[in-house]
Amino acid sequence: MTDDFRPCAIIPSHDHWQVTAAVIAGCRAEGLPVFLIDDGSSEPAKTTLANLGAALKTNDLGGGFHRFEHNQGKGDAVLQGFHMALSAGYSHAVQIDADGQHDIRSLPHLLERARSLPSALVTGTPIYDASIPKSRAIGRWITHFWVWIETLSFQIRDSMCGFRVYPLAAVAALLADHETIGRRMDFDTEIMVRLFWRGTPVIDIPVAVTYPADNTSNFDLWRDNWRISLMHTRLVFTMLRRLPWILKHRLATGKGHGGGRGSGQAGHWSWIAERGTSWGLHFCLYSYRLLGRRGFQVILMPIILYFYLTGGAQRRASRQFLSRSFAAKGWPGQPGFFDGYRHFHAFALRGLDTFIGWAKAMPAEAIQLGDVAALPAAIAEQRGALLIVAHLGNVDVARAMLDPETRARLLILVHTRHAENYNKVLREFEPEAGVNTFQVSELGPETAITLRERIEQGYWVVIAGDRTPVMSLGRTVEAQFLGQAAPFSAGPYILASLLECPVYLLFCLREGDHYRLSFEKFAERIHLPRAERRQRLQDYAGKYAVRLQEYALRDPYQWYNFFDFWAPANGQLKE
Repeated sequence: MTDDFRPCAIIPSHDHWQVTAAVIAGCRAEGLPVFLIDDGSSEPAKTTLANLGAALKTNDLGGGFHRFEHNQGKGDAVLQGFHMALSAGYSHAVQIDADGQHDIRSLPHLLERARSLPSALVTGTPIYDASIPKSRAIGRWITHFWVWIETLSFQIRDSMCGFRVYPLAAVAALLADHETIGRRMDFDTEIMVRLFWRGTPVIDIPVAVTYPADNTSNFDLWRDNWRISLMHTRLVFTMLRRLPWILKHRLATGKGHGGGRGSGQAGHWSWIAERGTSWGLHFCLYSYRLLGRRGFQVILMPIILYFYLTGGAQRRASRQFLSRSFAAKGWPGQPGFFDGYRHFHAFALRGLDTFIGWAKAMPAEAIQLGDVAALPAAIAEQRGALLIVAHLGNVDVARAMLDPETRARLLILVHTRHAENYNKVLREFEPEAGVNTFQVSELGPETAITLRERIEQGYWVVIAGDRTPVMSLGRTVEAQFLGQAAPFSAGPYILASLLECPVYLLFCLREGDHYRLSFEKFAERIHLPRAERRQRLQDYAGKYAVRLQEYALRDPYQWYNFFDFWAPANGQLKE
């Protein structure tokens, strides 16, 4: 170990002694001095731990032993270990339980990550086998939920795992301020949350955890659950009282994300980082199942606030679009804080409604027909067509609500890399959501041939018209949109000319408690004579921009392109 990275291990124990020697050996195999804390154990654990402690005092690696005559609680035992480690000059402390539940083979991985990120709290994320008691699993999920609320973040995946590496400088600063920290089974969660509030990054490493059949649990079902409930109450009210201070630290760790569309790779919409984790999305899904739509909206409020406050690039893009929309609609003033929050809130509810639709929990009358005069003829046509959609409203929920026969005709061109977690959870939730999707990053000749075959088979190929191509950034043309020229993809019109099929526009916007579906014909055929190709493409893009603007102004808060829509593309269409 280097002079700057001097870790040790802290092993608290109350009546655990059968495998403690093996846990100590595993720590010493990694060169760690061990501080063993006997938290008031009775015999035979008392004698066994005392003998192990005496051996620690004489070994070359250092370490020590301390015994509380009466049980103080896990928190006090670990705090005693902190004081001993700090007094001995160690920089980091590994906390590991004495009962052998944690796979000691993960220790090198935790140490390596702590060495590379010395300011972080590196914690194990449990991977359980079938031995975990169901009540324990449910209790952990409840704590996960409250921790996400208390931290306004999904970054802490598991706050209860007792296998972690602490940066002792951050711990010392926390203790010096006499922060309230639980002294028993509420310790692990509370100290992690309070360190996180202060800006300590939390890094997780998967760790296998087992519950041996002969294991003695120190968890007092009623008293410890009551303590944990009080802890969460304390943390929630402390979070609300200190919210500006906490957000200051959270924002400081969240800078540097995003970018405009004209800032190179990081600026193109497809490189905007996906926000939120698969773990967090699963939490949202299960919360909805438990609480329903109204209850879930309450849960969403602080989560949306977090993403709104930390998503600088998305927040600026929202304000830019809303400002132009307000001006186009003749609304007075400029969009403010609550307009931006409302925009983010609408986007979150869009995702929720998509899940509800695929769960078959949305009533049939939730989708009402608007201008769909062109739909019967399109359905009757045996040959397929090209449907142009936009990231406006919720076309996904319309797809979910279609009858199986009509839905089977849709072939969705998607670029899922920018929303991998969302799409993964959606497919897990409803496998049909991933049926008939076609992953594409560039419309090359081979793709066009494949899609031509699908059109002949009667498929409706669905493509977004409001985002520039992922790889072919030069295939764009400009069109006026909300008073200023914006780059639009030429891909839909080039593809339509190759497919030689009708082209339709599909929109689905929320109106109160329902969605209204619109399906209109854009062109019977797209013709691009070589001599007029560029002008024709500009005309088609201009025609689409007019329709897109008309629908976007019906409800600007349902516009879900959170990037600089007007930033110049990297290149214009070449002759």
